[in-house]
Amino acid sequence: MTGQELQKLIVDKWGYSFDVQLRRLRDKVYLQVMWRYLEQASFPLSEKEYLEHLNAVSSYLEAWGSVNQVEDFITKTKERPRLGKAVNIPLDLGERASEWIVEGSAL
Repeated sequence: MTGQELQKLIVDKWGYSFDVQLRRLRDKVYLQVMWRYLEQASFPLSEKEYLEHLNAVSSYLEAWGSVNQVEDFITKTKERPRLGKAVNIPLDLGERASEWIVEGSAL
């Protein structure tokens, strides 16, 4: 998955280019679809920076083998990002989870 493909998936579902973040909460990793989006005047990134960010996130999803999980979740969810409430997509990293979850590290 490329950053552009991730953007298309998000726009097709919710109509806007929402920001995404990878977060580690306890011993789980989540892809969070945030409430801010590229089309907002106050969005802090340019389109080029936004796509670079999505490419970086997509490369993690590819490395973790999580692309299908993300596509399935986004396609099926009835949740929608709204002010102060992200859509949290749990990523099952399987046996490789310990490779990515290191104490004190930030994604």
